[in-house]
Amino acid sequence: MSKLTAIVGSSPEMEELRGLIKAIAPSDSTTLITGESGTGKELVAQAIHDCSLRKRGPFIPINCGAIPKDLLESELFGHRKGSFTGAISDRKGRFQLADGGTLFLDEIGDMPMDLQVKLLRVLQERTIDPVGAVNSISIDVRVVAATHQNIHQLIDDGSFREDLYYRLNVIPIEIRALSDRRIDIPELFQEFAAQVATPEKRPIGLSIESMEVFLAYHWPGNVRELFNLIQRFTTLYPSQEINLQKIPVSLIPQGMRSLLTGSNTNEVPSALVASVDTPIDEGLSPADALRSVTSDEVMEPFNHIQSVIALAQGGVDFPEEGVQLKERMLEIERSLIKEALLRSEGNVSKSARLLSVQRTTLIEKINKFGLSETE
Repeated sequence: MSKLTAIVGSSPEMEELRGLIKAIAPSDSTTLITGESGTGKELVAQAIHDCSLRKRGPFIPINCGAIPKDLLESELFGHRKGSFTGAISDRKGRFQLADGGTLFLDEIGDMPMDLQVKLLRVLQERTIDPVGAVNSISIDVRVVAATHQNIHQLIDDGSFREDLYYRLNVIPIEIRALSDRRIDIPELFQEFAAQVATPEKRPIGLSIESMEVFLAYHWPGNVRELFNLIQRFTTLYPSQEINLQKIPVSLIPQGMRSLLTGSNTNEVPSALVASVDTPIDEGLSPADALRSVTSDEVMEPFNHIQSVIALAQGGVDFPEEGVQLKERMLEIERSLIKEALLRSEGNVSKSARLLSVQRTTLIEKINKFGLSETE
């Protein structure tokens, strides 16, 4: 199965990402993937490989920041027997192992400057020089690199070569942080819960109130943090519906705890946390619980969120005519942005803080939805 199908999410950002992967995959051009830690850069690199003409060849990853500087050259380019102490036999490097396929250079920003020079030559000449070798070896490899660092800042600091950046950045891909595409969280939760569930136990669920907290949380560890949290709850509470109010506080991320106690509610859209403290009778069904918190006292944007979450979790009957998932999720996003603008009296910077997104990202979305800063 292609890794492209593992890139979960119906947000415009994920739709655009999958489309870009399909478009660039047939090319052999070098690609630079940027994004915060935990956003899934290696998964995107694998998807590029799986959709390419090289898919029958190897996909070889290497983390440039995890290997000591003295060993990285040998790991990349290989070495000849006797070329240094401990080189008891010839050894192929990652470039040779990836011949005919794709080499993924993760955390390229951590590569030492002297190796950056050698990598630049490899990309230009398409040959490598194993440590201790006399002759160069031709290679047929597509290079995909990735970093979570600000590469332009590294260039300004003199720790990354500008000419190598331009050689790698032929096709740039930026993966957005999970906080920029929160409408994907219910879908990601369902997918990850199914992945980590055992054959004997059904996937865990999440109460409506807890999903509201998930949607309000800023997820500094991005998709990786979400996956790890789901794995934790699956291990401790298999087959159960998770209610964060009943989970030991030590098992809940620090930022999430403040949302549960209500001490941080002024920093997130009220539409996301309106019912975290609303008492719900324990005996109510999910559908009854939904109705109990969707009265006229709850604002309209929150109704959209509640209904979509309940529908996704089987809390209400699925409409016979079906639903337009993408459109419904876009409605939620538009409603939340509109609510944030209202609460901040049109101040875009404050609205961006309320939504935990970059100001430039929010401006793009305001324009996309045809909203004004005074709405």
